[in-house]
Amino acid sequence: MEAYLNDLVSTINGYLWNYLIIFILIGAGLFFTMTTNFVQIRMFKEMLRLVANGAGNSTEKNHVSSFQAFCVSTASRVGVGNIAGIAIAVVLGGPGAIFWMWIIALIGAATGFIESTLAQIYKEPLAKGGFYGGPAYYIRYGLNNKFLSVLFAILISVTFGWIYNSVQANTLAASLVTFDFDVTYTGAVVAVLVGLVIFGGISRVAKVSEVLVPIMAVLYILTALFVVIMNIEHFPHVIYTIVTSAFDPYAAGGGFMGATMMNGIKRGLFSNEAGEGSVPNAAATAAVNHPVEQGLVQAFGVFLDTFIICTASAFIVLVVGDYSTTGLTGIALVQHNLAQQLGSWAPLAVAVFIVMFSFSSLVGNYYYGEINISHLTDKKGYLYAFRIGVIIMTFLGSIASLDLVWNLADLFMAFLVLTNVSSIVRMGRTAGLALDDYIKQRKAGVESPLFHRSVLNHPYGVVWWGDGQTTDSSVPPTPIENTVENR
Repeated sequence: MEAYLNDLVSTINGYLWNYLIIFILIGAGLFFTMTTNFVQIRMFKEMLRLVANGAGNSTEKNHVSSFQAFCVSTASRVGVGNIAGIAIAVVLGGPGAIFWMWIIALIGAATGFIESTLAQIYKEPLAKGGFYGGPAYYIRYGLNNKFLSVLFAILISVTFGWIYNSVQANTLAASLVTFDFDVTYTGAVVAVLVGLVIFGGISRVAKVSEVLVPIMAVLYILTALFVVIMNIEHFPHVIYTIVTSAFDPYAAGGGFMGATMMNGIKRGLFSNEAGEGSVPNAAATAAVNHPVEQGLVQAFGVFLDTFIICTASAFIVLVVGDYSTTGLTGIALVQHNLAQQLGSWAPLAVAVFIVMFSFSSLVGNYYYGEINISHLTDKKGYLYAFRIGVIIMTFLGSIASLDLVWNLADLFMAFLVLTNVSSIVRMGRTAGLALDDYIKQRKAGVESPLFHRSVLNHPYGVVWWGDGQTTDSSVPPTPIENTVENR
């Protein structure tokens, strides 16, 4: 039964990715790159400034800071896809897959900017303090499409809370098998730990992510950097192989260039999530003075994820260069490669990284689910049922088939892309107006620009960003015609 289901899902994925998703993602990325005048390049320095300024800022009244929101989204982004997924992409698509992963990230950063800026514009204040928002919110209030917003909320809750968490738990458990940890016991322990965090709500998730993400990212990057330095003479050849293999029709083990592109693009999207509609859920929760602030911060997250962390994994695999002969893939291949470079203790180090990456993703993915469950209903019973489902799927993912878990992730990712990208393309001008306003104020010497919804051509559905409203969500929104309260 499992084999039949896996074959069915693989067939559907083939049609979706080969004939639809790839063109939608690349097309949207190019469209937003052009309409924002290459925002992901010309505003890169501003991204760094905002991330640096946001680090360490304290919050109160259940607020989530800009840096905490960045860490939560990074917690979700930086998971097993950055290690196991990259190894799989290289094995299936060859070194050229990394080049296409870079390309999808470069143009996808513009898409990430648009969706996160829109999430900030259409966010909603909570009575207890803080904000909720994301695609379900900007689809409903910006496009006035309740059906599509409900569909997205259901899709992302199932995809991230259950399917993606199965992927994270699967690789976490697999990384510990080498040390004779039974996957059943591993799954049970991880499920309990996840439960302890997620039943503490959004604030606890944000605080855990703020501590865990910087530590795990720095440790992994330093490890990969050490491997590169130890093999620095091979570095130019690795870069050359990545670029040339990207255009070699037979680079992927005798296959076609399509396999190289598809694996690079799919793994790149799964990792950086630009266009998928996930990151905006975290972006909307940030208490900032201007929507563009969080749009730029989250665009930087795409660069951090792909060009730094994913590339670090690729170098570990490609510097050793035996990916096509070992018969290994995923996390097992990375552990094998690091053992050759660092010694017998390396597999344990990788296992620690996987545990940190996976656990941060497990709680980060839940974060997105809670936001969207709250969009669907305010009844706590449904939220508790969702939390229990997250715990169950975390356990089941630990003992499931790797192929089926990854194929289901690809399938649901495609559904999210179709729903989200088709919406933000229609709303891109709104984010563009906010960007123009931000740049105008920065050029005038304003250190921290303030946003007012009046700069938009159609402030319909914008319930925040009125007079005197910046970061304090405990102050009721100033009513305007066509706000959510007045419909």
